[in-house]
Amino acid sequence: MSDIIGNVSISKSKKFRNLLASPETSFIMEAHNGLSAKLVEEAGFDGIWASGLSMSAALGVRDSNEASWTQVLEVLEFMSDATSIPILVDGDTGYGNFNNVRRLVKKLCQRGIAGVCIEDKIFPKTNSFIGDGQELADIEEFCGKIKAGQDSKTDPDFSIIARVEALISSKGMKEALKRAAAYHQAGADGILIHSKKSNADEILEFAKEWENRCPVIIVPTTYYTTPTEAFRQANISVVIWANHNLRASITAMRQMSKAIKEQETLANIEKSIASVKDVFDISGDNELRAAEKIYLPQK
Repeated sequence: MSDIIGNVSISKSKKFRNLLASPETSFIMEAHNGLSAKLVEEAGFDGIWASGLSMSAALGVRDSNEASWTQVLEVLEFMSDATSIPILVDGDTGYGNFNNVRRLVKKLCQRGIAGVCIEDKIFPKTNSFIGDGQELADIEEFCGKIKAGQDSKTDPDFSIIARVEALISSKGMKEALKRAAAYHQAGADGILIHSKKSNADEILEFAKEWENRCPVIIVPTTYYTTPTEAFRQANISVVIWANHNLRASITAMRQMSKAIKEQETLANIEKSIASVKDVFDISGDNELRAAEKIYLPQK
């Protein structure tokens, strides 16, 4: 899907390229299915982060590649069809070696996905916030994945983002910068630098040392108290709010299920939740009614 501005068609992948190239800091929001993707666009975000954690949890499995990449692809297809803003996919480690990355990139391009982020850890992945000292991928092997992805894309504007896990794995700033430089040289369109510290000190240090060699993307899940202005001043390109729609939905559904179970009535909760009409509106029921008048015999 693309927008028409004047006589020029702008694809979702090109929109994401524009976010990366912009001197302004952009913000993208997590979604994990077609409905949440629609709500992210409705809220006015620049793009969508298709979180591996969130999609896995929504399917009822762990964030350890228990959902196959084709199952994730099916979710992404619904998300892409439902929205007009770019989607950056959390591609974990690329679901295998360079050959898996080649096929993944081709399939994402076919579905109008704007880009994929792959992380330099070992397949099957473990969520970054679990445990310490997770094993990192060999630098040359990971660079091969980046090159394979770039060589395989059928959309020239499709972006490949390299996620550096050296800080997560306590390997230090020198290792993080070394890996980022290698991935940038291999063709990465941006660097996602990740941290699980409660402050943004090492993220801001990385950004300073990196000196804008290519766009930097961050995920401030653990250092959420850092003022957003600090990210702007550090020339961060994209900020990802990574899992908050999923977590909000868990809280809301848990509270609602408990209340209905205890009260055995809907009388006290009906006005506190979205109406059925709202569900129909979000799902595009009005478009279907209009189409019926065109394509069905009218009585």
